[in-house]
Amino acid sequence: MTDVASAGTAADDDRPELTNRQGHAVYDNQNQRTVGARGPATLENYQFLEKISHFDRERIPERVVHARGVTTYGYFEAYGKWGEEPVSRYTRAKLFQEAGKRTDVAVRFSTVIGGRDSSEAARDPRGFAVKFYTEDGNWDLVGNNLGVFFIRDAIKFPDVIHALKPDPVSHEQKPGRIFDFMSQTPESMHMLVNLFSPRGIPSDYRHMQGFGVNTYKWVNAAGETVLVKYHWMPKQGVRSMTAEDAANVQAYELGHATKDLYDAIRRGDHPEWELVVQMMSDDDHPELDFDPLDDTKTWPEQDFPPKAVGRMVLDRVPDNYFAENEQVSFGTGVLVDGLDFSDDKMLVGRTFSYSDTQRYRVGPNYLQLPVNQAKNARVATNQRDGMMAYDNGHHGENPEVNYEPSITGGLREARYPTHDEQGPEIHGRLTRKRIPRTNDYMQAGQRYLLMEDWERDDLVTNLVQMLSACDRAVQERMVWHFLLVENELGCRVGDGLGITPQEVKGLKPLAGQDLSDDDRERLARLGENPPRDVEGLTMTHCVPDERHVVTR
Repeated sequence: MTDVASAGTAADDDRPELTNRQGHAVYDNQNQRTVGARGPATLENYQFLEKISHFDRERIPERVVHARGVTTYGYFEAYGKWGEEPVSRYTRAKLFQEAGKRTDVAVRFSTVIGGRDSSEAARDPRGFAVKFYTEDGNWDLVGNNLGVFFIRDAIKFPDVIHALKPDPVSHEQKPGRIFDFMSQTPESMHMLVNLFSPRGIPSDYRHMQGFGVNTYKWVNAAGETVLVKYHWMPKQGVRSMTAEDAANVQAYELGHATKDLYDAIRRGDHPEWELVVQMMSDDDHPELDFDPLDDTKTWPEQDFPPKAVGRMVLDRVPDNYFAENEQVSFGTGVLVDGLDFSDDKMLVGRTFSYSDTQRYRVGPNYLQLPVNQAKNARVATNQRDGMMAYDNGHHGENPEVNYEPSITGGLREARYPTHDEQGPEIHGRLTRKRIPRTNDYMQAGQRYLLMEDWERDDLVTNLVQMLSACDRAVQERMVWHFLLVENELGCRVGDGLGITPQEVKGLKPLAGQDLSDDDRERLARLGENPPRDVEGLTMTHCVPDERHVVTR
């Protein structure tokens, strides 16, 4: 039995040390540099910027992730209220203010890991990206169909995607690579419990939930801020497939979800989603057993009830698949007045990466393309030239002045207040640390206990099948994690692999891993402790699945 956790920390480890391409030693490849453990990331994060910008340029010409996707158009209609209160109490964003106010949208659904011509029935997270063409410019809400993600710090994004993608030698996607990484990344357990359950294969895009995943902020007219999470709930219901269902679909068609979506819109059966929002005060919430900025966690509905703020209807398909799907470009940094960023480390990293990869993949003037243009707001900028520039009408009354400030007719700064001094005061030294409250197992265990029996059976079957192709050391570490997630889950997966709790009980926590008191007690009693009590528990993404069996 091998202790995987000790492999990278032993004093006699003779593996080459990680460096960047300048030859600089990388002593911390796990955490961005921030102001305090949970404060904002700093711009001079050289290792992160080099790593993520190179990652954005690894593939030509398709997207690095979300390569297979489909775009449709429609509108968002605001309710004007937050529950019974006017939404203006919490955000000044204009698109939410008036009941019945409609905003045009473009929506792209996608798979994450597969290439542009891969199967839409694969087990894979799904992208759910919405571009709102508001009067204040575009707002992109870029999320997934599952409420959490694998990692909580964007510096690890290239690593998790590399592990999920085919290897660079044989170009095979290998379970051993996937679970080698996940076994060393306890924060991924919540996502894995979701991904390898039937939720990992939505029946199609119309019956799929969407989640912003990251934590954002709302800002009202007084500059007051609250933390928010966004969720899209399909009015058509939620449907998922087992692996057997998906195999039956894939045997006949690779693009079933695109066809289903286009066919529904063309026959007038316009799919609809309701946008619901969770909210909490803008502070670090020490009373919680998780950090609200951690994207591997959901916010319990009983504590932070979701409230509907509008609905989205899709009623039109593109005229040109390449121009409107392959070239549509989203970014988490595309926010309008009244919406803002939190210090969520994944959100901050994504905000650089998305726009950077669009400039590389589509070109520096990708925002001049019709599908990406701000349609309902005047654009005036001093950004000029670059490859494929064609729109020269955005430079003010005196186009010779392409700088600011100027008194000879150039552009000026906007006058309305942006309340740049907002939110809680931040105190902390520059550091590279994970957030203090991780609690990697509790919500994953709650998710497992909230499943129906057939969902648990499917989850265990899928995990055992994938882990059977992994090295013994990886299998043992994953069983160890699953025992901490939920005793029954660990025992069932271990039984399928021929590994008992007693065989992994001696494994030590991973280097630097933070275990809660509950986790340490469970570790001491691996294989013995009873299931957790989840009476009255609800979670944001726990809308029951309808088992979707496809017949031909």
